[in-house]
Parts: sequence; structure tokens; C-alpha cells
Amino acid sequence: MTVRRIVATGTFDILHPGHLYYLEESRKLGDELWVIVARDTNVKHKPRPVIPEEHRLAMVAALKPVDHAVLGDKVDMFRPIEEIHPEIITIGFNQMFNEEKLTEQLRARNISSRIVRIGRYADDELCSSRLVVKRILDKRCHDQHHP
Repeated sequence: MTVRRIVATGTFDILHPGHLYYLEESRKLGDELWVIVARDTNVKHKPRPVIPEEHRLAMVAALKPVDHAVLGDKVDMFRPIEEIHPEIITIGFNQMFNEEKLTEQLRARNISSRIVRIGRYADDELCSSRLVVKRILDKRCHDQHHP
């Protein structure tokens, strides 16, 4: 019996319900969920992570839907994919990947994984690490000035 492996990727800087939704929905697509956590040095499309990569990896690995969590490769983002051999790679609703271009890049590496975009978790305004940080700054900085 073949195990249907799913790979989810992301930074997972400050965990929130949107991350959990993404991982739960990804896990439903197969038998085994592997999560590739972005390396600090590879996060260039948004502000650098607040939480160090080793901590982000440990937190993601502890989540119930996650079977395996690994750090991404510092040089080649496709290397972990080649090692894991997933049937499906999921991307979050707000990840800046072009699915067609990503599929072409995978095919050029002889990787036949299917790309599935997971929809948005719509239940909470704090389903963004950026918004969580903003809320902390608003509440904590405001509270310090107004006891």
C-alpha cells in the first residue's frame, strides 16, 4: 500500500488559527502531512520572521495534523520536495506562488506533484502573523502609555 504524502510549506512565524486551518485542510488530502518550514534567510517576500526557524519548526512539528516537519533548504527550495516525493503540494491562499509556473518548475525537475491551493480561513481577523503583531503593538504600546 502506498502512502499518499502531502507537503505544505510556509513561514509559520506566529502561529494562528489560519495556519492550523491550512494544515488541517492539507492533511485531509492524504495519509501523511509533511511541512516544510521556511528558513530565516529565505524569507524575502515579507518582513523577516520574529520567531527563529528552530522554534517555528518545533511549534509546527507539535501540531496534531503534522506527521513530519523539516526546515527548507537554504539554496534549493525543491530539494526537500525531491526527498519527500509528495503526491500533492499545498499552498496557502495568500502564498505568492503562481501555480502554473510552479508546476512548470516542478516538471523541469521531474517532480510530478499536483499543486492544490487551500482556501482562506474566514473566521477571525487575527489569521495573519502581521495582524497579530499589529494587535500586540497596539494593545501593549497603548497599555504602557495609559495604565
